[in-house]
Amino acid sequence: MKNLLLLAFLFLSFSISAQDMTVKQMGKILKKETNITEGKEGIWTVEYAEHLVMIVTDEKANRMRIFSPIVAREDINDAALEKMLEANFHSALDAKYSIWEGVVISVYTHPLQELSGSQFTDALKQVVRLSQTFGTSFSSTEFIFGNEGEEDNINKARTNVKPGDKKS
Repeated sequence: MKNLLLLAFLFLSFSISAQDMTVKQMGKILKKETNITEGKEGIWTVEYAEHLVMIVTDEKANRMRIFSPIVAREDINDAALEKMLEANFHSALDAKYSIWEGVVISVYTHPLQELSGSQFTDALKQVVRLSQTFGTSFSSTEFIFGNEGEEDNINKARTNVKPGDKKS
């Protein structure tokens, strides 16, 4: 009996964790959560929290991408570019900053089928928040990843051995 219950639990756990997101499901979520301004199944432009957001899917490659334009690359300085890269490590979490066709964007990529509905709506929120906080906190959520002293440990690991030297 114990084994049967364990087997049933494992089966249910697997069934719940298998996402099998489809383009049709994404379209339904977008209709509910956003104002779709244009698009067709699998490629949408939407307004979400007063931001322009694009969603592109590729079912054959099992990928999806959500992104939002922020500013022309030529309109930011090197200090802002460095802050973006640092944020990608510390505060951008699942959404990241990137440059696409000369435009700074916030972007989230994920395997399509493995994506859940709640991950999708969370990704929309993170992409928009990352756009909103560009130039200030550069964060996709209120949460900042990492522990105190993390940067010191990373610096020690990186500088512990000089190029060409062998670790003792």
